[in-house]
Amino acid sequence: MISYEPLFRTMKEKQTTSYALFKQGFPKATYYSIRQGNSVSTNTINHLCRLLKCPVSDVMEYIEDETESFS
Repeated sequence: MISYEPLFRTMKEKQTTSYALFKQGFPKATYYSIRQGNSVSTNTINHLCRLLKCPVSDVMEYIEDETESFS
């Protein structure tokens, strides 16, 4: 499972608000989708990394979920 919790930690550490992201052109709908834990494109991750000047690992992480199956 992909978690976006690192994004929210990074935003807090950098004292960046969602409003600041919106002002820089990041779509509100996409931000709220991330808050819900929905999937986003690699372009979206790239955009966040560019705006926050951080690596991908500061935006998302993989958390192994024992209940997931790939069948």
